[in-house]
Amino acid sequence: MEKQLILKHDGLELTATLHYPAYEESNSRNSDKKQAIIICHGFIGSRVGVDRLFVKAARALASQGSFVLRFDYGGCGESGGDYGALGFDSMVNQTRTAIDYVAGMDCVDPRRIVLLGHSLGGAVSIMTAVKDRRVKRLVLWSPVAYPFNDIVRIVGRESYDEAVSKGGTDHAGYTLQPVFFESLMQHQPFQSAPQFGGDVLLVHGTSDELIPVDYSFLYQKVFWTRGEGICDKEIIFQAGHTYSRRQHQEEAIRLTADWLSGLDRRQQEWQHWSI
Repeated sequence: MEKQLILKHDGLELTATLHYPAYEESNSRNSDKKQAIIICHGFIGSRVGVDRLFVKAARALASQGSFVLRFDYGGCGESGGDYGALGFDSMVNQTRTAIDYVAGMDCVDPRRIVLLGHSLGGAVSIMTAVKDRRVKRLVLWSPVAYPFNDIVRIVGRESYDEAVSKGGTDHAGYTLQPVFFESLMQHQPFQSAPQFGGDVLLVHGTSDELIPVDYSFLYQKVFWTRGEGICDKEIIFQAGHTYSRRQHQEEAIRLTADWLSGLDRRQQEWQHWSI
């Protein structure tokens, strides 16, 4: 089952879709409490995803027993607001509003709140998880590592210069203002990543044309410096940035589902051993 929602955030109305779990699939000790996964889309994206990637991911993960919430950041998809005037900090805070929603559900297991972030949404997920301890797990698909440099490379240096000199630049119909770029400068996910103590999965394609696959190798090294939490990495051969081929979509979703299920099994075994 799926339900359309409106999340209220700082004067914005964020359009969201909540996917309900298939309850019969749960094998947890407390079958009333389910995992909650929040999907964080990328730069000028939407909760649907390119080639419906996030719709497919949400339905597949819900079929395995999780609540899945996918939402449009302000100014994207069907949400209100001006995306180019909001910036990175606003996206972090909007994500926390989504966490508020799932954390407030009695049937959600607070030990299993997951952010699944793609591209810029991956960087937003990291910074949100560092700031909000309710996040216990991160799944990062093709994550941005240097928000300012990566986004300026995507939109073009000329567009950035135009935004600074004229107060805005058009990119794919979005007016990006100087405040948007300034907010990107203020965040360094690589430096902040070790502050997250939970478990992490990195997924990246070898043919990513926008965000180098090397970023995920570097991220794993950074996460490995922590004293707690695991970090696994899965590289999908020839997958592009948006996993647009069916086999790549299915592999990214399968790897994610299997990894999360593995964590649950490990947690249950630890609980049984502790008892």
